[in-house]
Amino acid sequence: MTMVAMKFRRKKLTEIFTLGIFVQVVLLSLACPVQALGATASYASMAPLDQYLIADRNIEIALARSAAPASISDKAEVMVLGQTGYTTAVKGANGFLCIVERSWGAATDEPEFWNPKVRAPICFNPAAARTFARIYLMKTKFVLAGASKEKIVTATASALDKKELPALETGAMCYMMSKQQYLNDRGRNWHPHLMFFVSGDAAKSWGANLAGSPIMAAKDPQERVTIFMVWVGKWSDGTEVAPAPVAPMPKH
Repeated sequence: MTMVAMKFRRKKLTEIFTLGIFVQVVLLSLACPVQALGATASYASMAPLDQYLIADRNIEIALARSAAPASISDKAEVMVLGQTGYTTAVKGANGFLCIVERSWGAATDEPEFWNPKVRAPICFNPAAARTFARIYLMKTKFVLAGASKEKIVTATASALDKKELPALETGAMCYMMSKQQYLNDRGRNWHPHLMFFVSGDAAKSWGANLAGSPIMAAKDPQERVTIFMVWVGKWSDGTEVAPAPVAPMPKH
């Protein structure tokens, strides 16, 4: 991979790492200060709840399932968002959990934390469904109860410290392969990918973010994990991903 292509890839990584659940830790304000300020101004507070809800449960179920291939998602549990939190709409048979995450899956200091347009279908494997997903589900209850960002951070830290949330299991990962995903205003549906969750600061041990490495990583201090991301070449419906444009060679 050329240095130009690597720079383009890293730029895309920085732009997209504000999507809900994963990417919670790369600050767009450092990479794109002008755009980030605009996003902060646009999403300074929570919008009316109806803007985050999907009126038709069947549409939300289908969107959640689009996160992973049908061979996985058709047998997964599906939860949908309501007035007080997520509830089970479809019981599963394989241990996977598919939901559509909203903007507060991001870290509280992200500019698009309150973006009501975010719809991030995600399908957790059994290990992640039992552990990592519970953080987001807890955050959702605080959000819908009107908690401040500060309260959400404090409550999450307290729950982790007191072991009120289950410890992250080895092998926790998820699918984010939906062609219909809306991750944020810059990335939109971006690229299908897999994510892997590892406790602590583990990027170096995976060789992530290095030249030529297919693994991207970001440390999430609020949820105390490193989130690894790997692109895949097809959307969950089996269609090929269009090649990403390559930035032109700079003039000297």
